[in-house]
Amino acid sequence: MTIIRRKFSSAFKIKVVIEALKERMSMSELSRKFELQPHQIIQWKKEFLENADGVFEKGKPDKGSDSEKEKDRLSKAIDELKVENDFFKDALR
Repeated sequence: MTIIRRKFSSAFKIKVVIEALKERMSMSELSRKFELQPHQIIQWKKEFLENADGVFEKGKPDKGSDSEKEKDRLSKAIDELKVENDFFKDALR
């Protein structure tokens, strides 16, 4: 028997977390409603609350943000490719 992992969209996760934060239903009721394990809902709720402080900080770029790290990585890759390109140009002469 193969186990198929389900993948959930961020919109679905947010919907589940908001329902959990409302605390109108117990965790077991939520897990039945959304067909999830209670631990999964708790984990999503914890992750949501840990990252909630960044929601209202739109204008302030984070120094260690992922986009900044991605730019640095791409810049390094471009530099390496330039060096390789120059090397092969010289080798063909």
